[in-house]
Amino acid sequence: GIQHATVWKPILLLSLTKITAASYHSTSTINSAFLSSPSSSLIALRHPRSPNHNHPPPTKSIHGCFQHDHRRLLRSSISSTALRGGGENMDRTPPSARVSIAEEKKLTSISFVGSVDDDEASSTEATVVIGKASFLRSILTEKESDALLSNLNVPSDILEAMITSAEGGTKGGSASSYVLTKDGSSHRFAVCVLPDNDKISRNNHPMSVHRMTELISSSVGSVKGHVRMFVVAANKKGEEDESVIVGPLATAIAKVYPLYSRKTRARKDDDEKEEEQRNKKQNILVSFLDKDGNVMTDGTILKTANAAAEGVRLACRLGDAYPEELTTDEFASECRAIAEKLGPSVSITEEIVGEDLDAMGYGGLYGVGKAATCPPRLVVMTYTPEEETDDTETVALVGKGIVYDTGGLSLKGKTGMPGMKSDMCGAAGLLGGFLSAAMIGVPKRVYLVLCLAENAIGPKAVRNDDILSMHSGKTVEINNSDAEGRLVLADGVSHATTYFDKLDLVLDMATLTGAQLVATGKLHGGLLANEAELEQRVMKAGLQSGDLCFPLLYAPELLMKEFDSKVADMKNSVKDRGNAQSSCAGHFIEEHLNASYKGGWVHIDMAGPSTKNEISTGYGVGLVLSLLGAPEF
Repeated sequence: GIQHATVWKPILLLSLTKITAASYHSTSTINSAFLSSPSSSLIALRHPRSPNHNHPPPTKSIHGCFQHDHRRLLRSSISSTALRGGGENMDRTPPSARVSIAEEKKLTSISFVGSVDDDEASSTEATVVIGKASFLRSILTEKESDALLSNLNVPSDILEAMITSAEGGTKGGSASSYVLTKDGSSHRFAVCVLPDNDKISRNNHPMSVHRMTELISSSVGSVKGHVRMFVVAANKKGEEDESVIVGPLATAIAKVYPLYSRKTRARKDDDEKEEEQRNKKQNILVSFLDKDGNVMTDGTILKTANAAAEGVRLACRLGDAYPEELTTDEFASECRAIAEKLGPSVSITEEIVGEDLDAMGYGGLYGVGKAATCPPRLVVMTYTPEEETDDTETVALVGKGIVYDTGGLSLKGKTGMPGMKSDMCGAAGLLGGFLSAAMIGVPKRVYLVLCLAENAIGPKAVRNDDILSMHSGKTVEINNSDAEGRLVLADGVSHATTYFDKLDLVLDMATLTGAQLVATGKLHGGLLANEAELEQRVMKAGLQSGDLCFPLLYAPELLMKEFDSKVADMKNSVKDRGNAQSSCAGHFIEEHLNASYKGGWVHIDMAGPSTKNEISTGYGVGLVLSLLGAPEF
């Protein structure tokens, strides 16, 4: 809730307004609110007993945050306009004046379509064409391009000059100009030339999708009106032309248009026209072209592109929200809204909250989150495909959802703590991937386990030297309360491998270690897998999806000694920070898989690629879709 809010300017009250489950917005083709009735938000909780603990089932659960007046905010029974906070500093903004995160910023919708209208140029402010130089030349200058640019006056020599200018560098480039439409109005036109194959290494996506995002952002990202995009989904392999799967191209575009903003709508020096323009809804209309310049009309392609973009923008929105807004309670509300939207194929099958976690043996998750205002929680969602057979693969996705990481009593400094709202990007990326997979209808059964907590300081905070009893039954001596992500994930993977039937694969994803950036960089996640074949499968999925990853050292028998403890089964942080830290952290999680589980396990450390320039990237959505067999990924 709102705490210590002493400034009462209305604009600040708006900026502190709580995100609600009722404000969940579709972020691709539909921008509509999904309202959750109180009855539909009440979740029947299943309380499995930890196999290694004999605690009785709990009698009640905490479903919200304790406020300053110490009342319990029952999130499942309040409306989206409920006041937050308590006592003298309660937010008294009228309900009608409150806005959601997505509504507070001008809505930008992204739609992938399979048609071209003759009057598009007159209804849009900008047009951009993206692709490799050879295909852009062929489509735009060497053949009749009326179908694409029918209402723009762009002579072929100007097009050639723009392509030549943009392809000059080693990383590709963009060129833009203002041209006249056939009705005489001014129109921004841009070409984005992606790097040639000889400038792209084997460890990069063949269309260099990270560069694609940068080029689109620099050329038309600042345009306030509607934008028309054409993306040539083709590449050269040797002397042959080949088509390119479009899923990664869709996610690259989605990353240009994040939804979250707390910037105020008006500025003092804005005139009425400028303010109207700032608040105008923006539509981004995208079509894919084949190597011959024909618009792709396949329904599966368009469905996948729209679903993938929606998942990425959801993950980005959650990652960008500030921690007073995106509490553990609110994260769970987002899950409920998604389950309600997706219908019978998706359900929230379990939610264990607060003291119940302690009673049921989830000592890692409870220990990390017990000092926070909002309680820790374990949320389990299930997607069931339309058709299941005995051969249907079952996958569990386990996400680290630390909504804020102070470091606990191993407190981070003034330069290390800012930005720690993004410590839940692992959970956000998996939730976005889960959403997209369910919308597409992937042919696998998928469980999503979100380990949600705030690593706060206070009288109840876990101490260095404390010993936690984990869900796996193993004990952990705390020697660094800032190594909390592995603790919550350890309970998460233990839950998955204990209770999910016929489980084939467990994938956990987290912003786990700063050492990952040293090991694999800012664009490649660190990959740890218990099988060589699985390692190659995941690495290939990263290359195909654009969510790049690269293997870390896998050697548990050599590295687990870093966690040796005199009084517990293990410590939670390494003795030697120079000894493959990221691998060690992954092996710590692996140690808590149920001993009876014999399937595959993958750990993705995405501390580097989770954000760029202080904005979330939606990393993980594409990787999940590729691993789950989504078309076009």
